[in-house]
Parts: sequence; structure tokens; C-alpha cells
Amino acid sequence: MKRRTFSRAACLLSLAPFAGCRTGFAPSAGTPRSASGEAPDILGGDALDQAARIRSGAVSPVEMVEAAIRRIETLDVPINAVVTRFYQRALEEAAGPLPDGPFRGVPFLLKDLNDLAGTPKSMGSRLFADYRSAKSSPHTEAVVGAGFVVLGKTNTPELGLVATTESAALGPCHNPWNLAHSAGGSSGGAAAAVAAGMLPMAQASDGGGSIRVPSSCCGVFGLKPSRGRNRAAPQKRAVDISVKHCVSRSVRDTAAYSVVVQRRDATAPFAPLPYVEGPSADRLRIGFFTSNVYGVDAEPSVKDALEDTARLCDGLGHEIVPVTLDFEGEAFREHFLNLWSSIPAGVLERVESQGLDPTSVLEPVTLGMAERFRRARADAIPRAAAFFAGYGARVDAYFQEFDLLLSPVLRRPPIPLGEQAGTLPFDDVFEPMIDYVSFTPVWNATGHPAMSVPLGWSPTGLPIGSQFVAGLGREQRLLELAFELEAARPWADRRPPG
Repeated sequence: MKRRTFSRAACLLSLAPFAGCRTGFAPSAGTPRSASGEAPDILGGDALDQAARIRSGAVSPVEMVEAAIRRIETLDVPINAVVTRFYQRALEEAAGPLPDGPFRGVPFLLKDLNDLAGTPKSMGSRLFADYRSAKSSPHTEAVVGAGFVVLGKTNTPELGLVATTESAALGPCHNPWNLAHSAGGSSGGAAAAVAAGMLPMAQASDGGGSIRVPSSCCGVFGLKPSRGRNRAAPQKRAVDISVKHCVSRSVRDTAAYSVVVQRRDATAPFAPLPYVEGPSADRLRIGFFTSNVYGVDAEPSVKDALEDTARLCDGLGHEIVPVTLDFEGEAFREHFLNLWSSIPAGVLERVESQGLDPTSVLEPVTLGMAERFRRARADAIPRAAAFFAGYGARVDAYFQEFDLLLSPVLRRPPIPLGEQAGTLPFDDVFEPMIDYVSFTPVWNATGHPAMSVPLGWSPTGLPIGSQFVAGLGREQRLLELAFELEAARPWADRRPPG
């Protein structure tokens, strides 16, 4: 496919090359100052800035971790992003030898769906309130191997099932931009922590939009990689819809993270992703749409924000082509919801086998989804697997015509807390939830990489992300465009009130 080119030199960011676990990153700016401007801020900049500060000897890992702990304890009180803290463990790790990865000594948070040996993992549920992980997940091992020091875990809805983070077990996570609104889900705690400035990046995961949705709600950058790109435990599901990655304030932090957590084994489905250090000279052909998988248009404020993103891309020399795509909405809905609801159905079966009262340990929406699956056909999962085997190829054909697709992340701006919580009656929230999150799940089903870029704002000052999607294994193309958009419309210095 032919693409126009422009001067790369005008847009490249000042970064050193990166390969494997090499650590030679240039800082993104001068020495950061505190909010008062009176003293250097050792937590300033992005995660790679923090790593560079440690590497230079200007600050030790222990000092960096201590500063991050103080920051979390100061900022998290009204937000409730961090739900598990193991600070003493983190300080002991920071004082000892750390892996010499690109993020050596950088404070980090895991989502409370991920395993770190010896630490709690509640998955946002009363059922798992006392659970502790026996071993770390492969993704966590990659995180620790990159040099991160894990301070705790972030808020998530029960089992990571819904698009707002407000469980009975952990309480609501508030959006830093407006505390009355949702931070999104299911990586709401991770995105809220980054948006509030507690840390520059945090671990996240995405099984139906759970990286992109909270990134959009909180105004941070979030990339969902291709299925099979990253290290993960073997999956038992017929269709693997979930991937682990991160949310971050800067694009380059996600680019570096993408290198250190990816698979490099002989059976990996894609060639290793190089460290992406800036924009590409290629001009892209981008298909643009604002109606969801069911053919329903986004709300006006979301459409306005996405049209603004389309104009921005056009002004940068990319070709924007309005399109109407057939996502086979009703068939997609049936099969994806069967896959999705099979997860709580499996948990409910365990609860019942142990003689527990399901209503005492699981939320109404979790139970409602489980019961929905029990009413499905006996062969619902094999039928879904067969459908998505062909569906992915049909959708992938769109990337023969377009380099990328551009759409909303959500049909509405961030919703108020209490509107779609998992603690509400299932029949009251299920259909509104499907409507709200109707642009993201398709890419979990097909496995395509997608990102939310924080480029738009609602009339009331809430973030609205723009979703870009690429062909399978084409994360590099997404990151290159993200660098260009970040330079054209910087977001790192825009901070929530307070």
C-alpha cells in the first residue's frame, strides 16, 4: 500500500535506541520541579525518567520508592485506586540487588487480578478476600525482571467483569477528573492512579476493553496488544479474549514496556516487537467510524471529540476515510456474551460446590451473568469458538484496505458512579452496560491490537479517548502514530484538579 511520507527529523523524539533490556534512554525533559517549583521532584517525568535518575546516581531505588509511597498516601484518599499495599516488602526489594532492566528501581502497581507470589489477590470479590497467590504469573515475572519494584495492587470490579470499578469488596474508584464519575473498568484503579500522578504507569489487563475503557475515562494512554503477543499463563478457554499490559502517561513508557513483557519463544505468533522510539515517516490510510458494532451512533460529545481527532490526523497528512463496517452485530453479541458470561458461571459452580451462599460472596451482576450463561445452549462455547474462528478473518480483511481504523472507545463520556455498578440488580444495568462498552470487545474477540489515545474532552471536562486499531501483530504502527499524536497534542502536563 502506498503512503505519503514527511520529514521524520521534524517529529522524532529524543530517545536512545532500545533492544532487549538495554537501559540507555534519554530523559524526556529537564530536571523536573515540585509543584511549588522549589525543589527537584524525583518522581517527575515518566517511568523512564525515573529510571534514568536512579541510573545516574541522583537518587536511590529506596528513595524513589519512599517518595512514591508518600505520593500514593497523599493522593489516593479521595480516589481509592490502590487497594493493597505491601510497602515494607517493596522497600526491602529496593534496598537489595535489582534486575538491571530498563525500569530498574521504578515504583509500580499491579492490578488486583494479577499474581505476585505471597501477596493477596482479591479480584475485587468478597469470595477471594483471603486468597494469596502461591506464585507469580509469567507477566509479573517479566515486570519484576524489567526492574520494577511493586508497591501494591490497584482497584478492579468483581472478577474484572464490568466497565466501572466499584465493587462491594473494594469500594468505588473515583475518576480523578471528577470524583462523582467512574474511572472505568476493569483496570480503573490503574488508570486512576496514573491520571492522578501517583505513578507514571501501572499494570493493566483487557478482556473486553479493560485497558482502553479506563484509559479513555481517565485521560491516559492505553495499548491492548495482539492476542498472544505477551507472556501469559496457558489459557484453558476456547477463545482467549484477555491480555495483560499497562497504562501510562507517556507513549514511550508503553513502548518500552511492550518490549520487556513480550514473548520471544519459538512458538510466539509474531516476530519480536522492536523498541519504537518515535513517529514513522509513513502516512496512513485510516478508516473512520462512530457507530458501534450494533450500528448505533456514539453520543454527540463523543462524536465531536472523534471528529476532532480525525481532523488532527488529516492535518498531519494521514488520509481519513469515513466508512461503514459490518461487524455482524447480533451474531457477535450472542457469541461474545456467551464467552464473557461463562467466566462467572464457572466461579458460581465452584461456590455452589463448596456449599456457600452465592449471594453472600458474589455480586448481583456476577450472578446474573452466570445465570444468563446457564440458560444458553449446551454447545454455546464450541459455537462461539467456531464463529470467532471465521469472524476474525472476515474482520481482518478490513486491514487490507486500511492501515488503521479509528473509532470511539466508549459510546458515552465517563458515567456517574452508581449507574452501572455490579452491586445493582442485573436487569437494571446489563443492557446499559452493553450499550456503553460497544466499541471495544470486538477487538478482544478478533485479537487485534488497539489503543486509546487521550485526545478529547467532554463539555464538562471529562476525558474522551480515541481508539485506533491495527492489523494483527502491528503494534509498531499504533505506537508510531501515538508518538506523533502525543507530539502534536501533548497531554502529559494536563492534570486533574486538586
